[in-house]
Amino acid sequence: MITNKVLFTVLLGLFSMLSSFSQIAIDSTSIATEDKLIITNDSLVKKEIDPLRPAKAAFLSAVLPGLGQAYNKKYWKIPIVWGAITGGILVYDFNSTQLDRYRNAYKRRLAGFKDDEFYGDGDTPNISSDALVRAQTQARRNKDLSLLVTIGFYALNILDANIDAHLLQFNVDDNLSLSPHYQYNKLENTADLGLTLNFNF
Repeated sequence: MITNKVLFTVLLGLFSMLSSFSQIAIDSTSIATEDKLIITNDSLVKKEIDPLRPAKAAFLSAVLPGLGQAYNKKYWKIPIVWGAITGGILVYDFNSTQLDRYRNAYKRRLAGFKDDEFYGDGDTPNISSDALVRAQTQARRNKDLSLLVTIGFYALNILDANIDAHLLQFNVDDNLSLSPHYQYNKLENTADLGLTLNFNF
């Protein structure tokens, strides 16, 4: 009777040990992965996005060229904007003055006078009337072209301020990244290659 109790106790102990071992046994077909949630202080700091910032920068540049660039804190662009627009205005003014000179001289010639600045001292003019007509056409063309270029620089100033304000709000921090991915697959004994997109909230 004592041996049956001992045998029964030993068998009961073995079964309890086997059941406990079977609960912690690892399946050979599964791959264990560790998931960790890491939150850093840098990922919690977010910049506020102002949806009206590009419109405001464009409006400021339309009111005064270069003001939108100052609003975007791109101060080095202000002399470029002012130089381009001022240069266009000066070229326009120069061609306008030249057109007036040629036109006034041609009008005096048509009226029968020989005292314009392009006539000279003798009886034959230094610049003929036909040459004055061609000079007027050239000066008018240059005047119109310089006006178009100046308007183009003004429009580019507004466009630059708008696009720059958009790009300043573009998210380029480490919370959003695309990186190559390599992982060894133990089940198939192969390597997995790919791209990983990380986005931290």
